[in-house]
Formats: sequence, structure tokens, C-alpha cells
Amino acid sequence: MSATSSRTSRRLLAAALAAGAVIGAAALPASAADSDRARAPRVEISAVQYDSPGRDDRSNRSLNREWVELTNTTRRAVDLDGWTLEDEDGHTYTFEGYRLPGRATVRIHTGVGRDTRTDLYQDRRNYVWDNRSDTATLRNDRDRFIDDESWGNDRHHHGGGNHHHGDRGHHGERGHHGDRR
Repeated sequence: MSATSSRTSRRLLAAALAAGAVIGAAALPASAADSDRARAPRVEISAVQYDSPGRDDRSNRSLNREWVELTNTTRRAVDLDGWTLEDEDGHTYTFEGYRLPGRATVRIHTGVGRDTRTDLYQDRRNYVWDNRSDTATLRNDRDRFIDDESWGNDRHHHGGGNHHHGDRGHHGERGHHGDRR
């Protein structure tokens, strides 16, 4: 092999390696984007109003003042169809045909109402969330744990949200919602 053809071969090899490096670098962000897409969307329980303000009279107004909020912390909409929100006693609300927009919050009320973009209703005639202690658990459509929020005696918060309660304190003077179900 002559010196000229050897130099030409090395230049071609260098050019090929450089082109491969450029292509590899361009493909890297696509791989990172693919792994971001593969990660589950982040939806969390952001607030709970388990002790509805006012008298516990099982009125629809009182029932709808008991709620759980979910927040989508990502920029992309999340399809919640088939997801569930459940209390410790097994009262379960299943989301049907609802998409939570990116960076948005939806409030799930206990009572009866007309679903909107920001408010969903369980259509129940009895309270769900126990005033003294309970846990709200969110699961996806494959029954995988997403988040939870606990309150009351010996409860430990495992999720990413905050809980709110009525004016009567952490345990409430009104007692245990379980007595009123």
C-alpha cells in the first residue's frame, strides 16, 4: 500500500468515525426522550378535605365539601381512565374517561354533582373519609400504587400531598365518619 493510499484510508476512516460520533450524539437526546416517555406520569394527591366544614348532616352540600385533590405535576396530560381512589374501608371511586391536563388539579367530591374539567363527583349519599384517621390511596389502571395521604392517630404520610381539615381540628368534634356511613 502506498503512502498516499494509506493517508487516504486514514482520512476516510477518520471521516467515518467523526460522522459516527455526530450521529451518535444526535441519537443520544432521542434515547433520553424515550426513557422520559417510558417513565410513568407523575400524579399526586395534593390535598384532602376529610372533615367537611359545617354540620355533618349528609346534605349534598356537606358531602361535596369533603374532597380529595389530584395534581398532575408534568406538562403532559395523563389519562386517568380506570384509575382508582380508595379509603381504608374499601370505598372506591373509579375514574371513567377523564384526562388530567398537564400542570392541572382536579377535585374529587364525595357527593352528587355534574363532572367538569376541574371537579369530579363520586355521587355518594354518605361520607367516605373518616374524620379521625384514614388513608386515601391512588392506584393506576393496572392497580399499581401511585400515591397516598394519611391523617389521624399513628398515621404516616407516604405520598407527596398535603392534607387539610375543617375548623374543628385534626380529629374533629363531629366524630368518625364511619359512624355515619
